[in-house]
Amino acid sequence: MAELNMKRAERIARYALKEDIWTGDITSEAVLDSGLEVDAVIIAREPGIVCGTGVAEKVFAIVDPDLRFRPVVKEGDHIEPDSEIAFVAGNARSMLKAERVALNFLGHMSGIASSTRAFVEVVKGTGTKIFDTRKTMPLHRYMQKYAVTVGGGTNHRWGLWDMVLIKDNHLRAFGMQTKTASNEKIIKNIIRQARETVQKNIRIEIEVETLKECEYALDEKPDVIMLDNMPPEIIKEAVKLRDNMGLKEKVLFEVSGGITFENVKDYAGTGVDIISSGSLTGSVMSLDFSLEIVLKSA
Repeated sequence: MAELNMKRAERIARYALKEDIWTGDITSEAVLDSGLEVDAVIIAREPGIVCGTGVAEKVFAIVDPDLRFRPVVKEGDHIEPDSEIAFVAGNARSMLKAERVALNFLGHMSGIASSTRAFVEVVKGTGTKIFDTRKTMPLHRYMQKYAVTVGGGTNHRWGLWDMVLIKDNHLRAFGMQTKTASNEKIIKNIIRQARETVQKNIRIEIEVETLKECEYALDEKPDVIMLDNMPPEIIKEAVKLRDNMGLKEKVLFEVSGGITFENVKDYAGTGVDIISSGSLTGSVMSLDFSLEIVLKSA
């Protein structure tokens, strides 16, 4: 599990609060006394993996440093419906200003962690790791990728800046640029150019769509080859090809495209190293949490 950088989380939380509160909570200010103190509990409404308690706590603290937040679960814990997640105490107006933003982060991040954990459990024992992708909500990638690690997954590249990942459009554009029609020459030459151009510590990955393209890429020994939208039986042939070339430890295989909870075990059984899925962050359902005021503080 990655460690949450609270400075980064706080910047995101402040923007989220500004979006929600803007000039003020007119409902609470209209009907609640400014000095009213209350106690509340955050409750899970469905099962899953909890993630984002630290972010929720930060949201309450930004709104009012005097609000007291006490979690009763840890990041990565499995929770059942009606589980108590945390207790909050303090000024009622402040608490209700922070409530929705805190619960939104908690629910969204827990949804990602829960989905990731489900995938990780299915492939357990196969040696295959579950990776996320760049299919994230703009400006919320940091939170989403953190949640993936809480669920037991692994972060892929963080953006366009930290890894070379040559995809189909790069190959097409490179072919036009070099006036090359041969797939073999395009694949081999683009890997060579990337290797000559970037720093030596930058990993190089290339996406291929056929077994023949995989063979061309293996000749150049990139760090990772992504087998895109290939059925498991073809992937097994690719793994056999790589291993017979003595490249098992030198070139990792990643599978992506069309991965679902129902078929991920079949893909993991092919012997690949990585399975990446955009669904972990791109189409996740939030877990449902609620904040319930329970009594007045003495």
